[in-house]
Amino acid sequence: MTADLLTADSLAAGYGPVPVLHGVDLRVPAGTIAAVIGANGAGKTTLLRTLSGMLRPTAGRILLDGQDLRGTPVEQLVRRGVAHVPEGRGVIGELTVEENLRLGALWRRDRRDAARALDEVYQLFAPLASRRRHLGHQLSGGERQMLALGRALVGRPRLLLLDEPSLGLAPRVVAQTMALLRRLRDDTGLTVLLVEQNVRSALAVADQGIVMSLGRVVLAAPAERLRDDADLRHAYLGF
Repeated sequence: MTADLLTADSLAAGYGPVPVLHGVDLRVPAGTIAAVIGANGAGKTTLLRTLSGMLRPTAGRILLDGQDLRGTPVEQLVRRGVAHVPEGRGVIGELTVEENLRLGALWRRDRRDAARALDEVYQLFAPLASRRRHLGHQLSGGERQMLALGRALVGRPRLLLLDEPSLGLAPRVVAQTMALLRRLRDDTGLTVLLVEQNVRSALAVADQGIVMSLGRVVLAAPAERLRDDADLRHAYLGF
């Protein structure tokens, strides 16, 4: 049995006096893709922000490989292999493609390995290689998504937290992005926690589906079961 890379126990978080997460429990085994799905306002983005250290939990535990992450600064989480690609992609428009990518490797002490990681990203995303001198704001939506993913991957993460990668993208680009996640899982053992409104696309590549509602996990099940069980889909996903 594959060990859990990421664990959350009774996790609670919110913004000021407004609670959003209420006792969230989840398990993400190493080398798997878990898709977090649910309606707008379910707490999905808040969950990723809490797991990545951008938002401090008010209760509960977050474990990475069994080690408690509470109080760990964001930069230390990155060094421990956690990468977060937020909704909206976060590309710096005034920097070139290569400058954006190099930001993802600033903390790396092994410069040769950082250079190899940069080359690997260019191999994964051929359009970026031909646009490495272009500014971020000159890229298409699909290219910006590639750049945001590439910047995370340059750090060679163990865990990728990915928020709404299909937002505003053409179906063809969405399919390419999902296929890339599956390939990274299979080829490198990358663990992915994916928040996605495109439920069908997410479940097509995921190993596990985690359904959230009003800040709580209401169902965690194999993605195949959620895809194939009409009663579960109607009850929890509305289709």
